[in-house]
Amino acid sequence: MKSEADQEDERLASLAVILPLAVMGFVIAAGCWTLFAVAGIHLRSELNLSNLQFGLLLAMPMAVSALLAVPAGLAARKFGARRIMLICLAGLAVCMVILLTTNTFHGYLLAAGGLGLAGGFYSAGLQFVTSNCHHDRLGLVLGVFGAGVTGAGFTYYLVPLFHEAFSWHGVPLAYLIVLLLVLALLLLLTDSEDAIADPEAETSIRVLFEHLREQGTWQLGVYFGLVAGSFFALALWLPDYLSSQFELQVQSGARLAQWFVIPGALAQILGGGLSDRYGSPKVVGRSLFVGLVALVALSYPPMTLFIQGVETTVRVEYALPLSVEGVFVVVLGVALGCAMGSLQRIVIVESRQNAAFVAGLLLVSACTVAFLLPVIFGAVNHWLGVRSAVFMILFLLLFICQVMFARFSRRYERQALLQPGI
Repeated sequence: MKSEADQEDERLASLAVILPLAVMGFVIAAGCWTLFAVAGIHLRSELNLSNLQFGLLLAMPMAVSALLAVPAGLAARKFGARRIMLICLAGLAVCMVILLTTNTFHGYLLAAGGLGLAGGFYSAGLQFVTSNCHHDRLGLVLGVFGAGVTGAGFTYYLVPLFHEAFSWHGVPLAYLIVLLLVLALLLLLTDSEDAIADPEAETSIRVLFEHLREQGTWQLGVYFGLVAGSFFALALWLPDYLSSQFELQVQSGARLAQWFVIPGALAQILGGGLSDRYGSPKVVGRSLFVGLVALVALSYPPMTLFIQGVETTVRVEYALPLSVEGVFVVVLGVALGCAMGSLQRIVIVESRQNAAFVAGLLLVSACTVAFLLPVIFGAVNHWLGVRSAVFMILFLLLFICQVMFARFSRRYERQALLQPGI
């Protein structure tokens, strides 16, 4: 009979293998989400795509991720998270082969839809790592796994780099090689018992939703969707915004957008770790406040004020220089990342037994917001003609989220007094 200390040592050893592999896979999966954010610009000129066709390529990975997230979560619980992760990675590898061989819009659209398997990987991967993690380190481990979204920022760097040296098609080839490597490592270094399947697990969505409603998890899922969806939508929008606002080349705007995506993704580790120590509600509340302050500064568009003086008219011009705007963009990314890491922890703590299903719901919520917001951004920009209206919309959205979460956290903190360690 193994002692509790021996079981904990085995769990740590297993986590030391599982977590890096899961993070590596999620880095590639997240890169798939934003592949067409930059590559699509080159395709638009190569295939003479319309704005509608370009928008479909951009939105398809997120839309399909939203559709697959919950079924993948249910399948991970019933058949095993490791098995679903392997299937998703294999499907993503097939999509890379399609991208390397097709030269038609319909072929690229099919591949874009297949990239939505990244959402299935997230649901299964989260179950995979939580099943080997102790409660006291849950926030940190979830933050490390969530930081795999840095892959979205790597795409912004890789596509322009490969396009200048060879062709943007080098990116799918590089991703294919890494996907096959991760697949091989998962097969060789992990045991199917690392995420034991439960054939008797409840798969009725109605029953699971009723259970989550009693716990208030659906409310937390909405808050996570608003924050994470805002992060993903802005990650997709920033390359075009920065290049247009400051008259830069698209490649330069894409590289600058990394300073939002990568620090924000890594900040999930900080948010999760701080939540383990100080509690999730405090971290979420303070992170959202910092994000709102940054959004206030970013919301002001370049303007010219004419002040009527005693003898003359004073002209005052206001415009944030690129360096200052960049600082506020980084602060916003870090604030949203901390809030995402903390919200992810609090949701999983509430429903750890249904972690894969809950992860699917979180991703559905985030992808839905990330799918809708760029459409709203484009419509408001067309209507107002002010590019910084994007940040005004996000300020309103996150302010509402801050107020709603503050009310929710009062009840949560009362529960924490009765159940320390939440």
